[in-house]
Amino acid sequence: MNCVIAGGGPAGMMLGFLLARAGVGVTVLEKHADFFRDFRGDTVHPSTLEILYELGVLDEFLRLPHSKVRTLTGQIGETTLRLADFSHLPVHCKFLVFMPQWDFLNFLAEQARAYGSFSLEMRAEVTGLLFDGESVGGVRVRTPGGERERRAELVVAADGRDSQVRAAAGLQSIDFGAPMDVLWMRLSKKPGDPEQLFGRIDFGRIFVMLDRGDYWQCGLVIRKGGLAEIQQRGIDALRADIVELNPFVCDRVTELRDWSDIKLLTVQVNRLREWYRAGLLCIGDAAHAMSPIGGVGINLAVQDAVAAADILIPELRRGSRIPIDALRRVQRRRELPTRVTQRAQLIIQNNVIKRVLGRRGRMKPPLVVRALGAIPVLQRIPARLIGLGFRREHVTR
Repeated sequence: MNCVIAGGGPAGMMLGFLLARAGVGVTVLEKHADFFRDFRGDTVHPSTLEILYELGVLDEFLRLPHSKVRTLTGQIGETTLRLADFSHLPVHCKFLVFMPQWDFLNFLAEQARAYGSFSLEMRAEVTGLLFDGESVGGVRVRTPGGERERRAELVVAADGRDSQVRAAAGLQSIDFGAPMDVLWMRLSKKPGDPEQLFGRIDFGRIFVMLDRGDYWQCGLVIRKGGLAEIQQRGIDALRADIVELNPFVCDRVTELRDWSDIKLLTVQVNRLREWYRAGLLCIGDAAHAMSPIGGVGINLAVQDAVAAADILIPELRRGSRIPIDALRRVQRRRELPTRVTQRAQLIIQNNVIKRVLGRRGRMKPPLVVRALGAIPVLQRIPARLIGLGFRREHVTR
């Protein structure tokens, strides 16, 4: 049986690895020449680390350069609070791993290449679909050598939130909107910086800082569509806003030389009504674009891939066309955790972030957040929601 996966992100690479491990012929088509792209999700959660443990590759993965985060700390106004404690999770790795996404993807590719049924083609962009009647029967691919067609019994769309495959299939999504976008940037890290300051909320602004070893990956949350107004104020005003939130970076904000050093993440929250049609399945961001809240995008994508593999491998091994009911079962398995996660993100977006971005002046943590910071047992709740999510998947084949 021949499977083609469009997109070499976390969902596509994990599914390719799992299918190859099961002896299924699979080709991953990735439009870029490599996986190196900055300002992508780089949080590998305990649920994903447990999948790597079940696959027997966790120790090798943890030999790659990374940082471990056992608690999440935030600052609201002048108050610093511990918001989540992962040390009590019922898994082998009771911590988050921060690792550049390209290292994670290269690791999965290396593991998958150990199997003869796996192939990865870089600079191969899926631009359209081939149809056999109403069923998807393959893909059109653009490569440096020209356009070509690739037939497949199953096509999996894992090509992200702007999925061309999803669009070519005519699948319809529900858009929930988002009140914010994020400006991503990097600032150097120096001795004496805080060990792990996840973020700060103050003066009507939200600023996130992720420790990447020798630099901070920073995100400034802004009002949806507010980039033009910020640019009109000028780069110096943006630097001043960042220093007001985090005075310890005052000696390095000039590293933001111009707007080319700042990347806009347009936040989307949506999901397909149906994740499939005959011969085609969508997973990861191609099926459901997630808010960056909680950094759960990679991990939800990996869980989708594991569920898809568990359900589809028996069908693929039979060597006949995949029954549409099997594709439907993948959506049924993964739709509830997607809905619950998006619902939680929307509550935070609309009741916390939207209000914060509409305020000015010094902020104080509300009572419920102060209680969370003061009572350690309560910190296990967000740790479980972030670290394990809803309906964890396990490698069974």
